[in-house]
Amino acid sequence: MTKLILDLDTGIDDTLALLYALASPDAELIGIAGTFGNVSVETGVANDLALLELFGRPDIPVFAGIDHPSWADSFSVMPESRRFHGRNGTGDVEIPARARAQAQTQSAVDFIVDAVRAMSPEDLIVIPTGASTNIAAALEAAPDTVGRARIVMMGGSLTQPGNVTPFAEANIMQDPEASSKLFAAGAQITMIGLDVTTQVKLSHEQAEAYRATGTATGTFLSDMLAYYIDVTEEAHPTGVPGCNLHDPLAVAAALDPSLIDTFSCDIMVETEGAGRGRTIGDPARVTCPSGRTQVALAVDAQRFVERFMERTLAFVRRCP
Repeated sequence: MTKLILDLDTGIDDTLALLYALASPDAELIGIAGTFGNVSVETGVANDLALLELFGRPDIPVFAGIDHPSWADSFSVMPESRRFHGRNGTGDVEIPARARAQAQTQSAVDFIVDAVRAMSPEDLIVIPTGASTNIAAALEAAPDTVGRARIVMMGGSLTQPGNVTPFAEANIMQDPEASSKLFAAGAQITMIGLDVTTQVKLSHEQAEAYRATGTATGTFLSDMLAYYIDVTEEAHPTGVPGCNLHDPLAVAAALDPSLIDTFSCDIMVETEGAGRGRTIGDPARVTCPSGRTQVALAVDAQRFVERFMERTLAFVRRCP
């Protein structure tokens, strides 16, 4: 069983990533690190605690992370993030549970460092689905963890345009400097970017299947997904109907790499000019590639979506 740390900026697709991790029999979620992006760290951590209560796993610890980008002293949610995730991160749909647990006093960065040090690289995967700030800070604070860390991140794009600028994907754009440090550190990274996440969609019909479970959890998920699908289709009226399963695909690929095909490419992140936030091949390493960064370029979308629906529906049927 693979142990996971999810580093979430808990908006809608982060909620789905958490759901998929808990619904997967081959995963053991050992903790959640809170970052910023879709929402603030404070809101994201509150969402995590309420969702864990709703999903029947309040025992899983939640750790608040760094609450602003490494290049700034504060953080404000981007208008595009608020548009896609609502003001509360869950499409302005209230989570039907009140958390009894509180966030841990230990920082998310220290939690990640301690976990990577304590566990075998074969046993633990860290999955950042928001800004790279926490994981980059962890590797910088503890260089001995670089060779031990296995990271499957949702972020970036190698072959597709960005989704917040013509060049930049949202998670990378939250803190390009941190993402640049992360890719340069030398850790083992699989980048699950827009190249593949835009190929996996959830339809209105599939979203309504959660409501059919007759549970409060299912109703919450259906209402949240309806918001997400509507705003996605409004923003991309000529695209394939439905919403993208960005963050859940990162979890699924971490647990089953056969879902994706990857290309070995050392990545750099542009931090200046019009291309700020762009993830491209690093020209300094093209003649001496490290082989430690893999970029997903193809996905078995049908197999993933079918597995996502099967696992999560079975889980939701057991929820209140």
